Amino acid sequence: MKRTIVGVAVVAGALQLAVAAPAQAAQNIDPVKVLKSELARGKGVNVRATARVTYSAGEYISSTLDGTVEFDARGARAADTSQNLSYSKSLLAKMAKVSPRETETLQHSPVRVLSSGRVSYVSGAVVQDALPEGTSWVRYGGTDVPSGNLLLDVFEPATLKALMDHRSSWSGGVVKGTIKPHELARASASFVARYGEQWMKSRPGRISYALRLSAGGRVERVSVTGELPYDKGSVRVQSDTTYTEWGRQVTVLLPLRGEVIDQPEVKDEVPAQAPALWS
Repeated sequence: MKRTIVGVAVVAGALQLAVAAPAQAAQNIDPVKVLKSELARGKGVNVRATARVTYSAGEYISSTLDGTVEFDARGARAADTSQNLSYSKSLLAKMAKVSPRETETLQHSPVRVLSSGRVSYVSGAVVQDALPEGTSWVRYGGTDVPSGNLLLDVFEPATLKALMDHRSSWSGGVVKGTIKPHELARASASFVARYGEQWMKSRPGRISYALRLSAGGRVERVSVTGELPYDKGSVRVQSDTTYTEWGRQVTVLLPLRGEVIDQPEVKDEVPAQAPALWS
């Protein structure tokens, strides 16, 4: 896995979907074709998500995300989100042994994150004390535009197709299935970009998912449970994501250059990586 926060690897996923009175998506509708029709510059969707990444019985990270994602023809182009991170006491104690000052800083939530391409701009208490007068944002490189799910980017047509192909059932508007990490990596460019090309090879692990589709075939909810190898054991990833207002007009406005300072310029005062699980 490529991404870390103070030395702790971060992955994500979600619990089985609990559905009350689901929409009855017709099975002759192709959700991939529907998705492609939504992917256009200036269009987007609202996203709300929760996640929990568990390393052991008492060591876990919880996070929430609420915001808007802007599309282009390839998928998620930019996003404006509010994110909140919280850590179990046991995990905080372990992190503090590696980097006590950064661990203290990371507990200052929530943060606002503007993402575009491989760059994210962060504001909030976690970076506030490091900002020179007149600036409001710290810019981080090497990040991702959040799709609302750390494992399954349903804004990628190839990823959604792979999930539909690996389904075990499709009933009442809910698609359920399982997919192995290497099968996901072969379909999902964002998965490989986030976690590394080593996942292209067959490795242990299992990703179970449930997609709720609208009557028109749009993805309304994604729930995933991931059990992935990590260190000498495994990490459990649980998350639940909802998508609303597909097709809304969206333009994510990025900060002006004078409002921004790059992370390397204040590297001793802010987290080394963007302090958000989805970025």
